[in-house]
Amino acid sequence: MRPEPQCWWAPRRPPAAWDGADAVFDPSDEEDAGRWRFPGRPPAESWALRWGDVRFTARLTPFRHLAFFPEQAANWAWLDRVVRRRVAAGGPPPRILNLFGYTGVASLACAAAGAAVTHVDASKKAIGYARENAQLSGLADAPVRWICEDARRYVQRELKRGSLYDGVILDPPKYGRGPTGEVWRLFEDLPELARSCARLLAPDADFLLLNAYAARVSGLALAHLVSGDLADRGGRIDWGELALCEGGADGRAIGLSFFARWLSAASAGAEPDPRP
Repeated sequence: MRPEPQCWWAPRRPPAAWDGADAVFDPSDEEDAGRWRFPGRPPAESWALRWGDVRFTARLTPFRHLAFFPEQAANWAWLDRVVRRRVAAGGPPPRILNLFGYTGVASLACAAAGAAVTHVDASKKAIGYARENAQLSGLADAPVRWICEDARRYVQRELKRGSLYDGVILDPPKYGRGPTGEVWRLFEDLPELARSCARLLAPDADFLLLNAYAARVSGLALAHLVSGDLADRGGRIDWGELALCEGGADGRAIGLSFFARWLSAASAGAEPDPRP
């Protein structure tokens, strides 16, 4: 049981329905922080889950979430389709860069589809969890490079080396710190990093996926940011909001993140257009 500030509406279940919750999150004054308490016997420290060919571990973190973000399944499915089409066309495995890769579900979805992935995150602990997820998925020997570094520093080095990628995933937090104290602030730092990521795309690259969680962001704003950097490439940009949804025909939804996804003209021709 987790409180959600955006749930302004009345719960449909009676209060007694929540009495049997295995774990309850009590928020602190700090945003998204707090602690878990266990009304009954504490649940397992972690438990295994599955999405497609990827296995990963859920954990109760002090940041309210469970070491993965289930609404991202929409982006995982999109990445899976795009990568598999590229692989089916022949040639070497597509090179994918995943920045702020966290516990690695998106990286492993791409690897399972046949890509060679460079996974970058500033947290050594998160990289450790990502490696465990790779082992759990049977992908320990897949072509995935695990790099613990500040995303901006890594991208700048890649630009100097002339490295190019067939796809880039950019999923930054609102605020964060690099391994040597670098400070990340979404609104100040994202525009420059997005421009740099566009420069890392190979001439025949397939995609750039940008996702953000801050409340002041919108999918439309992210789409304009991406389109400015990729205007000369053509292709198509779709954008929107990712949500967790209740079951049933009248289920309600909680918006949790915003995205913008650029597809090359070649890839867009094979992908259904989600726009009205």
